[in-house]
Amino acid sequence: MFPGSWLPAPDARCRYITEWTAVRLRWRLTVDSAEHTALTRQAAHCPDSVITVQTAD
Repeated sequence: MFPGSWLPAPDARCRYITEWTAVRLRWRLTVDSAEHTALTRQAAHCPDSVITVQTAD
C-alpha cells in the first residue's frame, strides 16, 4: 500500500519506508508529489537509515 495512505506499526515504519524507497530506486519508478511528501515526512524520523541499491538493468 502507498505510504501516504497506510503505514505499519511505528516500530516497523523505518524499515518499510527504506524498503519502499529502495524498490522505487532499483526499478527507477517515479513518485508523485503526495508519495514524495509522505516518504520525506516519514524518513525524517529515520535518521540512521541507509539505502543502498543496485539499479536493475
